[in-house]
Amino acid sequence: MSETEGTRDRKIEAVLFDLDNTLCDFVEAKIRSCRAVTDHLGREDDLLSYFFRGKYGIEDTNNIRDYLEERDIYDDKTLDECSRIYREVKLESVDPYDGIEDILRALSDNGMILGVVTDAHMGDAVKRLNQLKLGGHIDILITYDMIGEKKVNGVPFEYALELLELPANRVAVVGDSLERDIKPAKDLGFYTIYAEYGDRNRPCGTKPVYDSIIHEPAELMDVLGSG
Repeated sequence: MSETEGTRDRKIEAVLFDLDNTLCDFVEAKIRSCRAVTDHLGREDDLLSYFFRGKYGIEDTNNIRDYLEERDIYDDKTLDECSRIYREVKLESVDPYDGIEDILRALSDNGMILGVVTDAHMGDAVKRLNQLKLGGHIDILITYDMIGEKKVNGVPFEYALELLELPANRVAVVGDSLERDIKPAKDLGFYTIYAEYGDRNRPCGTKPVYDSIIHEPAELMDVLGSG
């Protein structure tokens, strides 16, 4: 199926969304929260890169600990205060992409079951959805701590099918990561929609594996034939 044909040859009954950088610009929220920490410390150097090193989880405040220790400014009180600032500013800075709430409402009105599958933990995911004012539109929420598996392994998507009681070819998956969202979902037979607008880390030369691509959220309605 080409990028423009949409889902006209199959009946889609449910849509599973990634959360971060698909429903909201989470990278920007992290940039702001890291900047708030360094401003608090009176520094101008980089904290954000510590969260993307792969040493700890992408939300683990041990990344802040390393940052402080490497600059010889670590103590327990400073870590606690910086971690609090990081968490509070990050949550406050989470904003939905333009039109996302209207899109979810329209899909729901058209009879679609809507879900979120995320590698975040339940507590963080619920807080973000509430901050985004999107929680009321989501029928199922699957998080890492529910089953102890990341999306890249495909297990959370298989679990979603059990909850939905639908075959994979009746379900669309929308995500910004070709590796963590699109490939595992496509391997399982889902209809995959690559949210290119949220992918800031796509390697050059990556071979596309998606069924459709959207460059802004509004294009989702055309792909699903619900516009």
